[in-house]
Amino acid sequence: MLYSVTHRHRTRTHIPKSLVISLFRSSSSSSSSSPRSKYHNYYLRKRRKWPHPIYKARWHEKLSQQNAMQALRTQASSSSSVNLLSSLTESFALYNCNPTPNSYHFILKTLIQTSQFHQIHSVLNHLEKNEKFETPESIFIDLIQFYGRKNEFQEAIELFFRIPNFRCDVSVDSLNCLLWVLCRRKEGLQIVPQVLLKSRLINVRLEASSFVILVEALCRFNKPVHAIGLLVDRASFSLILRTLCQQNTLECDHVMGLVEEMKKLGFCFDGTDWGNVIRFLVRRNKGVEALEALNGMKLDGFMPDVISYTMVLDAVISAGEFERADQVFDEMLVSGLVPDIHTYNVYVSGLCKQNKFDDGIKMVSSMEELGCKPNMITYNMLLSAICYRGELGMARDFFKHVRGKGGVMNSEAYEMIISRMVSVGDVSEALDLLKEMVEKGLVPKPSTLDEIVSGLCQNGLVSKGLSLLTEILGKNGKH
Repeated sequence: MLYSVTHRHRTRTHIPKSLVISLFRSSSSSSSSSPRSKYHNYYLRKRRKWPHPIYKARWHEKLSQQNAMQALRTQASSSSSVNLLSSLTESFALYNCNPTPNSYHFILKTLIQTSQFHQIHSVLNHLEKNEKFETPESIFIDLIQFYGRKNEFQEAIELFFRIPNFRCDVSVDSLNCLLWVLCRRKEGLQIVPQVLLKSRLINVRLEASSFVILVEALCRFNKPVHAIGLLVDRASFSLILRTLCQQNTLECDHVMGLVEEMKKLGFCFDGTDWGNVIRFLVRRNKGVEALEALNGMKLDGFMPDVISYTMVLDAVISAGEFERADQVFDEMLVSGLVPDIHTYNVYVSGLCKQNKFDDGIKMVSSMEELGCKPNMITYNMLLSAICYRGELGMARDFFKHVRGKGGVMNSEAYEMIISRMVSVGDVSEALDLLKEMVEKGLVPKPSTLDEIVSGLCQNGLVSKGLSLLTEILGKNGKH
């Protein structure tokens, strides 16, 4: 039995069963063919009204929060003595919405800017006990920095360990902020070990950035040895050592003194630790000390690699210890390591500093035989040193030798030997070399052209100098 509804009253009408079945099938086929009619019929029959769309609720809530936030800003700017916590709750209650993390961040920053520090505790208590959202960590970082500026170390520490109560995961960012605050003064630095031990209870671990803050503070107060007190395991030891070696303002004696203290405590260096120490000494131009560190690395059973040998070789050569440089290079070869192009260039530079040009040229030939082809740095370094010593004949022969081997010389190499030829009055050959340079598409510097033209004019070849300029300018225009 079905009920039909009229505009006046309900009447019970008997409908044949066959008609009901046919009507049901037709409605089912139409609803399956049109998704819209399906939901339309569903809500008309079952719900009698359309549900409220979710997106409209979210949009309405967001708009309400924006209006409440605007009302809060208006009240905060109207008077400096207003109770901002009451204003916050009243503003959001007026628009029937919940306070947001940004609203709390706003009133905390306003309290700091207007020096209403006495209200901060009540705001934090209300945030902790009455709100349910996850509080952003940036709020606490700002407050810790504020306490640091006021030198209120205890307040900063208590807030840091209270952060989990605000439904916030503590990260190393908050820890680093607190360390930065404590390390600004000596009395704060003394509290750091206790803070680090207690921070483990809230699952916060030191990272490389944390050690940078601590080591810089210890070095600033001339107490780098106190960094040993931060050591808790092998990884901490390596991290502190690497951080120390990366400091450019730290005295070499401080680092090496700390290294000795670490050794006395029984910490063993690995290959990476020795590499960090060697890099530090090389940057400080401590060639002999770097060589001693390399020997210490070998005594501990670690084989130095090509990079370590090259760094020490460069430092020893810079220190003028050429005999030791030869020993380092020979030791590298005996140990079975194959020098790369950078290692050869460093060694050749040492030969040039000793004016051993013949040995340098032989070394270039040896490089070619060993499969390490010299590059432009190698050629220019040798050629520059030879020209500087005034050995024009040797420079000319070396230049020809390189070109005969198929080596490509750049404009710098051409200009070096051209300048030397002009200085000794060999303008004609310099001119030929300049033409060869231009034919290869290399553009000479204006100073090189000035030298050649000046030499031609001094020899009474003004017209030749003018034609040279015209020819070079024309070819450069084509390029």
